[in-house]
Amino acid sequence: MFSLDISSAHPLTAYGWDEAFADSFATHAGQDLLPGRIVRVHRGRVDAVVPDGDDVRTVSADTALVATGDPMRVPCTGDWAVIDLENGATDDADGVVRSLLPRRTAIVRSSSSKRSEAQILAANVNHAVIAVSLAAELDLGRIERFLSLAWESGAEPLVVLTKADLVDNPAVLSYLLSEAEAAAPGVQVLAVSSETGDGIEVLSAILADSTSVLLGQSGAGKSTLANALLGESVQDVQATRDQDGKGRHTTTTRDLLRLPWGGVLIDTPGLRGVGIWDAESGLAQTFSDIESLAGECRFLDCAHLSEPGCAVLEAIERGALPERRLESYRKLMRENQWMLAKTDARLHSEMRKDWKQMRATHHHMLERKRGGPQR
Repeated sequence: MFSLDISSAHPLTAYGWDEAFADSFATHAGQDLLPGRIVRVHRGRVDAVVPDGDDVRTVSADTALVATGDPMRVPCTGDWAVIDLENGATDDADGVVRSLLPRRTAIVRSSSSKRSEAQILAANVNHAVIAVSLAAELDLGRIERFLSLAWESGAEPLVVLTKADLVDNPAVLSYLLSEAEAAAPGVQVLAVSSETGDGIEVLSAILADSTSVLLGQSGAGKSTLANALLGESVQDVQATRDQDGKGRHTTTTRDLLRLPWGGVLIDTPGLRGVGIWDAESGLAQTFSDIESLAGECRFLDCAHLSEPGCAVLEAIERGALPERRLESYRKLMRENQWMLAKTDARLHSEMRKDWKQMRATHHHMLERKRGGPQR
């Protein structure tokens, strides 16, 4: 029978097991069920680590019993599952997943399909490491997009500029760091090199004894960074294209890997499309500088377009806020509203009404400007 002991010697402690998860599992204790952390997801099946005496072992489990029409309840890497190895074994699986323990955090993006669905990339994560390659031009808008997902999840974001050895000039590297920091207020930004080892020790100390996930587009150097953090070549690595720094998906599954100094790391496939999914609070944190300035605007409903007394526009005029950042804020806020509208009929109706009003007002102003008929 599985013990709920949560001492440091417990075999699952190294994978993030603690008192709160033990409490969540308590209702299943004594039923020949085991807790297991999902380390990989296959179609209709997962691999999970479960206690095995004083150690752990990896088992496969069928997910048919927890498969629902709700994409937010689909088992994903990082989930803690209730696993039955006594009843449910098949030719393809050692057992079956009976249920999932409540998630603390979840990295969620809009599905890349045309349907309005969410996709969970990783669960129960403490740190979201956003990997950005310095082999290509720094895309600050993409950093802000990933940050919005990370903040919304409840995890603590961290921006890591990879391949720093490719930047020979210290002044240029310092400039790139400052640019990334300006796009990530309140977030730590590190420059690392998996080739030389620079910055790896600092990053390792930050991620120790926690669950972290690597996020980034193809070619960002996530798998190379994962190998550097693990101290061995576990993830396959492919070369990126010289002309744009992009690469193919080296990692094809989301793998949870145990770190040598404590904690676990989830490596994910490169993300070409990162859609926003109901990330209002994440956007507010990502653009906390704009949100703070907006509180000083003369009008409460200031749209930061041309209104008098707009603190945001004034900050842009005096060079305290890049105009690019305001444009990125508007773009992501529009995208978030569109996604909400697709899944919320009432909101969609309200937005259509607002748009009709805005078009009518715009048309009226144009007529006045041209000296046309006024009503």
